[in-house]
Amino acid sequence: MKVAAILLSVALLAGSRVLALEEHPAKGLVLKVDAESRSLVVSCDTIPGYMDAMEMPFAVQDPRTLAALKPGMTVRFTMVERAHVFYAENIHAGTAANFEPEPVQAGELSALHRATDPSTVGRIVTVGQQVPDFALTDQAQAQIHLSQLEGKVVALTFGYSRCPNPTYCLRLSNNLSTVEQRFHDRAGRDLVLLTIMIDPDHDQGVTLAQYAGVFKANPGVWHFLTGPLPEIRQVAGMFGMNFWSDEGLLTHTLHTVVIDRQGRLASNIEGNQFTAKQLGDLVQTVMDRP
Repeated sequence: MKVAAILLSVALLAGSRVLALEEHPAKGLVLKVDAESRSLVVSCDTIPGYMDAMEMPFAVQDPRTLAALKPGMTVRFTMVERAHVFYAENIHAGTAANFEPEPVQAGELSALHRATDPSTVGRIVTVGQQVPDFALTDQAQAQIHLSQLEGKVVALTFGYSRCPNPTYCLRLSNNLSTVEQRFHDRAGRDLVLLTIMIDPDHDQGVTLAQYAGVFKANPGVWHFLTGPLPEIRQVAGMFGMNFWSDEGLLTHTLHTVVIDRQGRLASNIEGNQFTAKQLGDLVQTVMDRP
């Protein structure tokens, strides 16, 4: 009887340890990093058979791993549950870039551009810095200054109406459309959307208005902006966004930017390998800051 009791105790202890420790490979978009509390918040992808896509906080045992993380970064990590506390371990940071031919070519051209003109790196706004003011014209022919949007969160991306790949400009604009729908009761009051057109010679006037109409954009909430090409390039350069003419089309990098209520850069997501929900979670995190 004593031996049986001991074996039962060992079995129960082993079972409790299994229940207390559960590990899953995970990935997602970083929403918030708190070095002081050794934690971060991630908008996680679905883990089949375990959980749906959701926003989750994680404890981090080694605070040094947080130093390189910024909101808007994609991360792969091991999700570990110990005694009902979730930890992020083996964190590997990356970008939301993909490896299709055009983004790869654009990345190579960007690297060449930085090498030939190193001063461009110094002009790129980093997270936490104030975004310089700029003024461009929207689909309703109104001049929009970034400075006039202070007090609101700004979600910004780039595109052009003739972009042939639906996973590039169209996807990024669809992300903004989904964000507008999610926060329809706060849009215009707490949130403004900007799409900066990188083909201003074509995307202006009626063409610009028609393109905005594809997304049923309310010009009081979502501004499709155009202007002289040098000014477009200057604004794009602030976020490390580059584009080049290529036989009537444009080769370009992909960037989605979030600016906080004080006009500071909150996030600069490179690429398109993130979901509209994750972008919405990031926007909400910035809107809900004290």
